[in-house]
This record gives sequence, structure tokens and C-alpha cells, in this order.
Amino acid sequence: MGFVKTIENIWKIEDLRKRILTTFFFVVIYRFGTHVVLPGVNPADLEALRHSASGGLLGLLDMFSGGAFANASIFALGIMPYISASIVIQLLGIALPYFQKLQKEGESGRNKLNQYTRYLTLVILLFQGPAYLLGALGGAAPGGFWTFLLPSTIILAGGSMFVLWLGERITDKGIGNGISFIILVGIIARLPHALVGEFTSRLSDSAGGLIVFLLEMVFLLFVIAMAILLVQGTRKIPVQYAKRIVGNKQYGGARQYIPLKVNAANVMPIIFAQAIMFIPVAVAGFATADKTGWFMRSLTDNTSWLYCLIFAFLIIAFTWFYTAVTINPIQMADELKRNNGFIPGIKPGKKTADYIDTIMSRITLPGSLFLALVAILPAFASLIGISKEFSHFFGGTSLLILVGVVLDTLQQIESHLLMRHYDGLLKSGRIKGRSGSIAAY
Repeated sequence: MGFVKTIENIWKIEDLRKRILTTFFFVVIYRFGTHVVLPGVNPADLEALRHSASGGLLGLLDMFSGGAFANASIFALGIMPYISASIVIQLLGIALPYFQKLQKEGESGRNKLNQYTRYLTLVILLFQGPAYLLGALGGAAPGGFWTFLLPSTIILAGGSMFVLWLGERITDKGIGNGISFIILVGIIARLPHALVGEFTSRLSDSAGGLIVFLLEMVFLLFVIAMAILLVQGTRKIPVQYAKRIVGNKQYGGARQYIPLKVNAANVMPIIFAQAIMFIPVAVAGFATADKTGWFMRSLTDNTSWLYCLIFAFLIIAFTWFYTAVTINPIQMADELKRNNGFIPGIKPGKKTADYIDTIMSRITLPGSLFLALVAILPAFASLIGISKEFSHFFGGTSLLILVGVVLDTLQQIESHLLMRHYDGLLKSGRIKGRSGSIAAY
């Protein structure tokens, strides 16, 4: 009854009801576009593309696009070029003073950065479009440059920019986090097909039967619970603000906390590591099978122990690097000192910066190890007999994005309920979101 009552309360709030219906409308448009095949491409010739997109990095891209990648649809490139451009702009904000200045200029600076991100997205699309048409489609790509390659590149670029527009509309008029929600829809769209395929295969005589399938589902729930802990895990540092009395009013004097995330880098280390691990795959694609040695073959197999070991090491290294460049203890200490805040028992200034840096180092190590374990779990799932398509949901980028965006969406809905004095989605406590979007990574 509590769940039904919560649904009734959600439907009673006119603004929330409109936002949910608007989001549903935009999602329907997006899902329709993922099945619209590029002009001139015969859907019957895409079997090779679907087979290559069943695992590895291509499988991940196909999952993020909701199957549009393997369908050669007008939304085949999806939102990933925009994510890549956002990452580049964010890294430029760390390296170049001009972009650092824009990050500190507030709303006007963010608008300029968003404009640069869109321009860079178009540049990336102009390279990724022909690469997809010539590399991924292969024999399914008909015609020449003027009859197919050029118009299809324009269509793919326009499709990705339209998906970006849909995401922004979901942010403005829907339930928020539109870019992240688009990726969420793509991941969830692949779940029923993968679940039914795994269930059907387990019902066969030689696959373990229903008991093994139930054990897989229990293990999946356990992995999801661990991913939630990784996404929401924080180390709170107490901060005391000095008491000031101005006239008859008292300011400060309250104790607050600095929440330091166990996984401050989110999914960025996995994305960087996957990009590097894709290099051996690209190199092996230009070599014949008899010329690739054991080492290269191991690096192209995402279930080999060598691949998992190097992949995990890269994730741990990138977690430390990305956390170091995004979390600035000196700046945090200066802001505390400027606002008359201090950590009890720690002197302001350099001592505070050293203390925050020590805490971050201590929590980053277990966070990076846990993140590496989650990233290689799909490989272990494949080794124990789980299908490649279903194994993606046992860890990696897809699971972390799925958990993070769902938590953010539920937090948005709960905030609307609490604002109008309704009960939240949980009987006790409140849902804590990830406080960030995929595009912000």
C-alpha cells in the first residue's frame, strides 16, 4: 500500500506529473530513432556488426546507444561524442589558464564552456562518422563518397546533436540530468533482451537450469548493492565555523561536514583505461592472425588474466591521477580559512591542507581497488558461463552509470515530494544522489 500511496502522491503534483510525462515523451522519440536505419543500408547485412558489438568496447558503445550502434541507425553514435568532448574540455580546464578562468566566471563561463563543448562535439563527429561507416559497417555500407559516406556522416552528426538536444530538454522540462538519463535509457533498453537470452540459455539441459539462473540474479543484486556503496560512500570531515555577532544576530558557530567521496573520480578511470586497452585491439585489427603473438592476443581478449591485470592497474593509476587533479586540498583549506572555518584540532592553512590530503589518500586506495574490482567483474561473469551481453550488467561503466543515474532520478522525485510535505520514497532516511551527471565527469 505504501508504494501505491507514493505513486498517487507523485501523480497529484502537477509539476512533477508534467515533468515525468515530458520525459517519457522524449524517451519514446529517442527509442524510435534508434530503430531508424541509415538510408541505403540493408538491415539484413548488419549481422557481422551485431556480432562484433556483442562484447568488448564495441559492445559497450552499443549498450550506451541502446542498440542503435549495431542497428546502424541515425542515432548510432549516440551521446558518446558529447561525453568525449566534455572530458576534453574538463581536462583543458585543469591544464590551460584560460579554461580555468572560465570555470570560475559562474554562469557566463559555464555557457562559454558549453558552447566550446558543442563545437568540439561536431569536430569529433566529423571524424567518428566516417570511421564508423567505413570500419564498423564494412560490407553493409553501400555506395561511394558522394552517394553514401558524406550524406550519412551528416545524418549521423545531426542525429547525435538531436540526441543532445533531447537530453537538454529532459534537463529543462523533464526530471533532470538529461544527458545521463539518455545513457540510462540506452543501458536499460538492452537489459530485457540480455535477461531473456540468459534465462533461455539456462533452461537448456546443459546450462545448469533454473537454480543457476536464480543464483546469478542473487549475485547481480549483491553486485548492485556493492556498487551503491561505492557510489555513495563518503568520509565526512567535521568543520567548525567561528561565531560572529553582528547587531542582534549571530552568524556561524555551527558544525558542518566536508563530504569526501571514496570514489571521487566516478567512472572516469574506467573510461580512460578502456580507451587505452582499445589500442591493442586496433593494432591487432591491422595484423593477420598468424602474426599476432600470445601477448597481443591476450590484450585483445577482455576475459584473459593479463588483460584484467593491466586493466585493473590502469584503473587504480587513473583513479589516483584524476582524484589528485580534481580535488585540491590547498584550495579547500584556503576557502575554509576565508570563511572562518576550521577543522577541530587542526591548525588552519597548510596543516589543514595536509590533513585533507592525507584523508583523501587513505580513502582513495580502497576506493580505487573496489572500482577496479567492479570494472573486471564482467570478465569473471563471462568466465563462469554468463553470456557476454548479460555480463555487462555485473559491473563496469554500465553498472556504475545505471546505479548513479537511478539514484539521482529518485532524489529528484523525492525532493518534489518533500517540498510539498509528502512522505519521501523511503520509510526512513532520504535518498542520496550522486550529486553529479555523466556529462560533468
